[in-house]
Amino acid sequence: MSGIVLSASVRQNLLSLQSTADLLATTQNRLSTGKSVNSALDNPTNYFTAQSLDNRASDINNLLDGIANGVQVLQAANTGLTSLQKLIDSAKSIANQALQTTVGYSTKSNVSTTIAGATAADLRGTTSFASATASSNVLYNGTAGGTTAASASTTLGATQGSFAGTGGLAADGTTGISSATTLLGTTAAGKLTTAPSDGDTLTVNGKTITFRTGTAPATSAVPTGSGVSGHLVTDGSGNSTIYLGDTATTATLATVGDVLAAIDLASGVKTVTISAGAATIGAASAASPSTAAAGVVTLKSSVGADLSVTGNADFLKELGLTGATGGGNITLTATRTTSSGSLSSLLQDGTSLNVDGHVITFKNAPVPGSTNAPAVPSGFGVSGNVLTDGNGNSTVYLQTGTIADVLKAIDFATGVQTFTLNGSGGGTLATAVGQAASTINTSGQLKLSTGINADLSITGTGNALSVLGLAGNTGSATAFSAARTSGIGGIAGKTLTFTSFNGGTAVNVTFGDGTNGTVKTLDQLNTKLQANNLSATIDANGLLTITASNDYASSTLGSTAAGGAIGGTLTSALTFSTASNPVQDGVAQTARANLVSQYNNILNQIDTTSQDSSFNGVNLLNGDQLKLVFDETGKSSLNITGVTYNSKGLGLAALTVGVDFIDNAAANRVLTNLNAASSTLRSEASSLGSNLSVVQIRQDFNKNLINVLQTGSSNLTLADTNVEAANSQALSTRQSIAVSALSLANTSQQSVLQLLR
Repeated sequence: MSGIVLSASVRQNLLSLQSTADLLATTQNRLSTGKSVNSALDNPTNYFTAQSLDNRASDINNLLDGIANGVQVLQAANTGLTSLQKLIDSAKSIANQALQTTVGYSTKSNVSTTIAGATAADLRGTTSFASATASSNVLYNGTAGGTTAASASTTLGATQGSFAGTGGLAADGTTGISSATTLLGTTAAGKLTTAPSDGDTLTVNGKTITFRTGTAPATSAVPTGSGVSGHLVTDGSGNSTIYLGDTATTATLATVGDVLAAIDLASGVKTVTISAGAATIGAASAASPSTAAAGVVTLKSSVGADLSVTGNADFLKELGLTGATGGGNITLTATRTTSSGSLSSLLQDGTSLNVDGHVITFKNAPVPGSTNAPAVPSGFGVSGNVLTDGNGNSTVYLQTGTIADVLKAIDFATGVQTFTLNGSGGGTLATAVGQAASTINTSGQLKLSTGINADLSITGTGNALSVLGLAGNTGSATAFSAARTSGIGGIAGKTLTFTSFNGGTAVNVTFGDGTNGTVKTLDQLNTKLQANNLSATIDANGLLTITASNDYASSTLGSTAAGGAIGGTLTSALTFSTASNPVQDGVAQTARANLVSQYNNILNQIDTTSQDSSFNGVNLLNGDQLKLVFDETGKSSLNITGVTYNSKGLGLAALTVGVDFIDNAAANRVLTNLNAASSTLRSEASSLGSNLSVVQIRQDFNKNLINVLQTGSSNLTLADTNVEAANSQALSTRQSIAVSALSLANTSQQSVLQLLR
């Protein structure tokens, strides 16, 4: 080649082409690899620095799999904890069912003694009770001015009220209505223009009078308890049926007099006695019956109640009692008037008083056993105007009753007076020894004796309280009460002690007036006993019973195992019974035994759940440990120590039938252990949550660090493709120009070649 001679320009062009080709090859290599540094020859410093960064990123990336597995181990443990907590809650539910189940003993251990006269309000008992006197408001009679005091003889009833019609005519239009005027008939002069229809009714003071076609039944055909009198059938309580009769037989026709008799029976103006289906109607004491004379019908109330008559307007107009017409109902009233002999305010029929649990009823009727009145019912007796059962329940009859009768009935209820029945409607009246009957003073105040059996308590219905001055100063009180006078209890100052019962606080009780730490009431005693797992009750006979609480229903008072021995100065004053042993309730114990079985099944599930809470062979709930490495040097790591959370690890033991859940205390002990296990699980869950948070933070940190390292490596070696592409384009152009230049340099030699040709 040394023999070849090239011109200087050609050689320069060849060198330029070679340089351009080298640069173009380098640029194309960078574009194809994306790196500006592909070997140590390109840039030793950047090359080896990037290699180091890539190696560290690779090492850290290899740790991420272990960290991810660690997260799953923690998640598995957390899932197990959640399930264990649910199982603990189920076990709690079973223990609570035991608490809500009937106490496992039909009778709990108890001791008792009788304290004479003791009540829940005063356990000290009483040596005696004295009857106190309570005063009502002032009662007045009906004298004008309203300031005249009532007396014992003041009547509960009043002057009859009247309602007089304007006159009525028979069907002939000229004959005035009389008692003999028939409701049906063929002679216009002797009957009403229009008779009532079958099924029409009159309502009188809540009682019903019904009109029926046809003739009255025979005595043998009337309903049991009812009686027939002429054209009337009555039930003896004021409800009647009037049979209109048969127009073919005048004697069977009902009359206006029959209507008035039925109204008077319903209002109490008349009374009836019934025997073998026959009714005997007579006038009530001090009452004038309703009349129909000289064409005028006059309705009368009784002395014991106002009159209210509701019926068909057309029919009442026929009787001359209203000017209204039509098929609708209207109401007529006759109001009683008070007088100097009656109370200024009148008692309503049917009102009542409840005195110490006994009922006194006020009734508008004649006293049983009196003239024209029903006989005294069997098992009752009459004293004055009071019908009593001999046990404190009475009826006071308004038509002839007085204030004295009301006081007597109240005394029967309180026991201040007694009435011993003799079996024939009478009896023997007596005032209890050492007590005084209730009275009314000259000022018109009731002086009520409380008696010694109970404090006085009176409630009422209707207007009874207000009429009798028992409704308080405002007249709106719903009860009247007064306390007996009582002596000091026989056990005042005595002390009762109980040693600690089943770990409770020993009791030291001194009976007194309830001050300075002494105990008077049953509530105060129970407050003292509650801390020692005991409770007390007292019955109406003063029997005080101290009983083990439901929590310790299986324990015996005073036993070596349970404690609760009784002592103190009270035991020398009163004799306590020997502590009884508790008596099991078979049904309740069976139910509790079933709950024990359910509880033990839950414990088995706790054991299997803790064993199954593993991931990839690591179980943090079964004593395994977990170590996680976070960096390539192994210096950054986390050690997580596992726990053993089977039933034993949680402090829970299998229950035994007949020992556990046997009473509420046993159930509460199980609940205490369950609550502790629940707290342990919550604490471990918090610890696992904290560790999981740390692991997840390091996992995210490592991922971000790998990105930082790889980015740094790339920054050192990556090529700028835009620049390299531009360089490639420029070098291509440059190479093309160099080829053209080389061609021009060779032109002169081509010219010489042409000359040689």
